[in-house]
Amino acid sequence: MNTLSRRGFLAASAAAIGAAHMPRLAFAQTVAPISLSAATRTLDINGRAATVFGLAGPGGQGLVLDPGQKFRVDLTNDLDVGTIIHWHGQIPPNAQDGVPDMPMPLLAAGETRSYDFEARPGTHWMHSHVPTQEMQLLAAPLIVRSQEDIVADRQEVVMFLHDFSFRAPEEVLAEISGGHVGDGAGPSALPDQGAPMEGMGAMQGMNHGAMGHGAMGGMPMGNMSGMGGMMGGMAMDLNDYDWDAYLANDRTLSDPEVVQVEHGGRILLRVINAAAATAFWIETGGVEARLVAVDGHAVQPVPGTRFGLAMGQRLDIEIDLPNEGGAWPILALREGARERTGLILASRGAEVRRLDAVAESEAPAFDAGLAQEARLIALDALPDRPVERSHVLMLGGSMQPYVWTINGAIWGQHQPIIARSGERVVLSFHNMSMMAHPMHLHGHVFQVVGLNGRRVAGALRDTVHVPPMAMVDVALDAGEAARWMLHCHHMPHLATGMMTEFAVTASA
Repeated sequence: MNTLSRRGFLAASAAAIGAAHMPRLAFAQTVAPISLSAATRTLDINGRAATVFGLAGPGGQGLVLDPGQKFRVDLTNDLDVGTIIHWHGQIPPNAQDGVPDMPMPLLAAGETRSYDFEARPGTHWMHSHVPTQEMQLLAAPLIVRSQEDIVADRQEVVMFLHDFSFRAPEEVLAEISGGHVGDGAGPSALPDQGAPMEGMGAMQGMNHGAMGHGAMGGMPMGNMSGMGGMMGGMAMDLNDYDWDAYLANDRTLSDPEVVQVEHGGRILLRVINAAAATAFWIETGGVEARLVAVDGHAVQPVPGTRFGLAMGQRLDIEIDLPNEGGAWPILALREGARERTGLILASRGAEVRRLDAVAESEAPAFDAGLAQEARLIALDALPDRPVERSHVLMLGGSMQPYVWTINGAIWGQHQPIIARSGERVVLSFHNMSMMAHPMHLHGHVFQVVGLNGRRVAGALRDTVHVPPMAMVDVALDAGEAARWMLHCHHMPHLATGMMTEFAVTASA
């Protein structure tokens, strides 16, 4: 292997080595509104120039907020097309959530829109809610630091993951979907086609208030304990497109970011999967690591050297570096394939060697049996209370024709998932297709309470991975009376209509 140049090293003094490292993020430290711009930018991807989109703050791509700092942002659209930005992991007022026409229209070219709400701490991100724009990298980290982060003796590193094609996203979607695709992700943007499957309406709105107590009381457990292994001879559909590159902080392994660290120090690695259609495994190699948070919410530490995440999900991984100096690759492996990306942690003066972007063997499918999810236990679980309403959501679809549905319907033919504000609600996702679906609910945090029929006191999340032929149950307390999006975060699935709404009405 060849030695890399030092171009990726950060210029850091001894005092700065222990400080948080946020690559190319904008630090928001004033009480005045922060200026954020949706604009084009140019990347060097394997020696070839690529024009992409981005979200630029005062100091670069993305934002970092201090403990207690409000999210006060003036967003300007400097693109030549309309856009709208969703603050993934935050719970703003519904009018500021960032979905086309729910209720706000797209932000026109040259227009500025103001946002003001209480920020939720953790590793989050922001992205366009138009699938073709997210595929053009219109996304960035949104890190909200807690007081614990400030006092902790650890260096923070962000790893922002993308899949990328030099082709126009419309061409990519057309090739994947065979023409079954819309041009956005809101009421005015997705196709109005297809019809609900007969009988699906009867599964919704069931009241289970008298069926048990606690966060999991009344949950429809069914007889699904074997679903994770019921695929038999049917093959999972893992990757429906081979992208030109896989990026970590806008770079490939041919020229990765090299982060200067202190040997013997502790790292908090904030991993964000902003890919359109790729799940990744994060490998820390020979260094000790533990998973301490998912989707911005703390879990009981899980030791290991490999942790996975689906599209839209985030991981916080603590890494204890050896006392001896050296270079430590942190790799993101594409599930079911050999491609990989990543960054390198290196102490001062360490030799940094080049890594191949293609591994010797394929990485496995991400969490097909939900083994990782089963190990996650929330440190701050939902309060114990009876379940007042339950819904079953059947996730379906196929590669041919390329159409993906919730309860047998695409957006425009959907039946809203209903609840009243303040109710304890359980949503049961049944995946009857051969592709996994990362299901994301806007405006809420939920707790994983069931995996293939087995009750668990799992992680708090906003995006949950539902493998093929599996069932995942989540519990939540219905929030603001409004229409909230509930959809698959696989962009080609979303673009073909795999979205419904969680319609919350005011309590009686």
